[in-house]
Amino acid sequence: MNHSGQNAGATAPNAYRLLWAGFMAILAAGVGFSVRGASVLEEWSQAFGFTQTELGGITGGGLVGFGVIIILSSFIAEKIGYGVLMMFAFVVHFLSAVVTLAAPTVFEAAGKDATYWCLFVGMFMFAIGNGVCEAVVNPLVATLFPKNKTHYLNILHAGWPAGLILGGIASIFMAGNFSWQVQISLFLAPVIVYGVMIFGQKMPKTEAAETGMTLGKILLQFVSPLLLFLLVIHAMVGYVELGTDSWIARITGSILNETTGRWLFVYTSALMFLLRFVAGPIVHKISPLGLLFVSAVLAAIGLFSLGGVGTTLAALGALTIYGLGKTFFWPTMLAVVSERFPKGGAVTLGVVGGVGMLSAGLLGGPGIGFKQDKFASEKLEATAPEAYDRYRAASPNSFLVFQTNGLDGAKVGVLENGGEKLKSEMEILQQTGRTDDNLVALDTWWQGAKEMAAEDRPPVEEATLHGSRMALKLTAIVPAVMAVCYLILIGYFQSIGGYKPLSHDD
Repeated sequence: MNHSGQNAGATAPNAYRLLWAGFMAILAAGVGFSVRGASVLEEWSQAFGFTQTELGGITGGGLVGFGVIIILSSFIAEKIGYGVLMMFAFVVHFLSAVVTLAAPTVFEAAGKDATYWCLFVGMFMFAIGNGVCEAVVNPLVATLFPKNKTHYLNILHAGWPAGLILGGIASIFMAGNFSWQVQISLFLAPVIVYGVMIFGQKMPKTEAAETGMTLGKILLQFVSPLLLFLLVIHAMVGYVELGTDSWIARITGSILNETTGRWLFVYTSALMFLLRFVAGPIVHKISPLGLLFVSAVLAAIGLFSLGGVGTTLAALGALTIYGLGKTFFWPTMLAVVSERFPKGGAVTLGVVGGVGMLSAGLLGGPGIGFKQDKFASEKLEATAPEAYDRYRAASPNSFLVFQTNGLDGAKVGVLENGGEKLKSEMEILQQTGRTDDNLVALDTWWQGAKEMAAEDRPPVEEATLHGSRMALKLTAIVPAVMAVCYLILIGYFQSIGGYKPLSHDD
């Protein structure tokens, strides 16, 4: 990228090297998440005899902790600086691969249970590395480019969709042709790159440390109603962006088909990647809050429209609108917080990022899943009550103060593939000489339910589709509320003379 004419805005001679090192760190996280969520899980199931529940436990390792790690690391950054933390992240990222790749050896020596914990620990270490990187690179880039934060934070966070694209495409083409060890190791390439780029580099102090801010003074920033309001909005950003992203491929896959859903997710990630490089010129025309308001409106329209599509072309159009909307949320919100609260340094950015991650893990993913359960089960109960009795979950599930008796995902999965995967998993148990009460119970249920499978499949599929559509339409309420919040902020800043970045002296 040509930076001519912009170098005056950088505060260090190695600013662009550190920017791209941060880009590669975030890209590594995207690649790792994308690859782990694709074919690798299926290979682990086959190789070690894991059930879907056990795989879910492994992938859940550290996801909510991601947000906590960001917050904790941001406080540590104020004490020990960026450089030490980035080297720590590099070591943890590398060791996470070592631990994960040791799984076959552990399986041979100690069996399935030990292998489960080996992979769980590997995933948790990966989350620690990602959380530390996120806590460092955001305030680092804000410090390096204090007069153009929105532009460069958007470039920095283009690394995430870049990683999703690379990991997604690699997993599609490598599945069945390369071992899972090769696929899982792909994220090490950008890890090594960012490690080389930061090694021996002088890093600036945090903005707060540079001006001698004490921890007490930093924490005083959080009594500001404006910062608290921004935290609430960023919690909604985490819900609608990361929460939706965790479901969007699967939901579009249920509306269309699985392969199309995956490719459409790659498409929206590519759209986000390209657009994040042009945030700067847009902000110069309409301001960060104007960009966020337009983004929220587009995200609401896109999600609501996506809930009604029935063809690939219509889905492409709705996802384009949604992609245009969600692209600028995360980095531009970080820029606004950094511009208005520069005295908070790494801590304010870390807390904002951590709140967004916690919202995605505790509210976004579970909330969108709950909505699918609620509307799918209600639809099936109304249209095919006998099928509902066969496929309902054994116990109700809840989200916040709401409760519903959703469909049993394992049973629906067995119905979708005609019991083939269940048969394979039962054979794995027999070959390994182990038992799994949940899997045996599922197999026993299927022996009685499969004679009705041909009759049950259409209403179950229709109900699942209905649940997916309604989840998207209701989730569109969140960016609509965000749009109102941004309008309130625009009105507030107009009342005090307009939005402008603050310095430490203000």
